[in-house]
Amino acid sequence: MAQLTITIKQRSHFSLLGLEGELDRETHTALLEVLDPLLIASRPRIVVDTEELSFCDSHGLWVLVDAQRRAEKRGGALRLIGVQGTLARLLTITQLVDLFPPYSDLAQASSWPHD
Repeated sequence: MAQLTITIKQRSHFSLLGLEGELDRETHTALLEVLDPLLIASRPRIVVDTEELSFCDSHGLWVLVDAQRRAEKRGGALRLIGVQGTLARLLTITQLVDLFPPYSDLAQASSWPHD
């Protein structure tokens, strides 16, 4: 059985989510449950650290894409850091790299434009 551990840290201007384990058909609903309340905010700003993610399938990718689109509709964004392995391959194969541009670190990903 796949396992996914999600940590949430509230920063002054964004939420930082850490993912560890597998993001797939069995675990994607756990991420949805964490993201849903964050995405109802005005201009939701979310950084997801995927460095400890060992696997991601299309279900997990769909959650990230949907969250990004929902955040954009509310004037915010979802950004990824630590992208590697299967998630990096999925983003390349599906040509979603433009939707999730690479950020080198948390400082770069959390540099939001001034309101």
